[in-house]
Amino acid sequence: MSDEAEPDGLERLWTPHRLDYVTGADKPAGCPFCRAPETDDLVVARGELVFAVLNLYPYNPGHVMVCPYRHVADYTDLTEDETAEVAAFTRTAMRVIRSVSSPHGFNLGMNQGAVAGAGIAAHLHQHVVPRWGGDANFMSVVSRTKVLPQLLDDTRRLLIEAWPAQGRASSSP
Repeated sequence: MSDEAEPDGLERLWTPHRLDYVTGADKPAGCPFCRAPETDDLVVARGELVFAVLNLYPYNPGHVMVCPYRHVADYTDLTEDETAEVAAFTRTAMRVIRSVSSPHGFNLGMNQGAVAGAGIAAHLHQHVVPRWGGDANFMSVVSRTKVLPQLLDDTRRLLIEAWPAQGRASSSP
């Protein structure tokens, strides 16, 4: 048997960025949603009480999260003004994503608590996930791989350019 790999007729997709998520490698201490507005790398828009940020490990291109600046875990603990701004930012995010990506639909949601699937349960965040027919194809089922046809930097640039000027984040990280 040779030391060289023998081709088996299968092409491989390499998704090394997912390994960091799975293993928690290089995970900085503290709340990523409290740090996000300070770093600006993935922030798409800023409001008075909330901001929109790209998901570092998106389900689909354009997957953003609307987060209050205030570190609060439960939806019922938001103020009336925070609740209104989360709703307004969610609507704007949907309009912006529609204008740049033409998705067929959206998943919107908050996972409240670790048992409900919240990866970061201590800081509330509303997911806005664009969906296309066939985007949950065989890849995720058979090979546990998600194919993302767009880089985060490209997605961020497109969303920032389409976001209404008031509250738009800086396009350079």
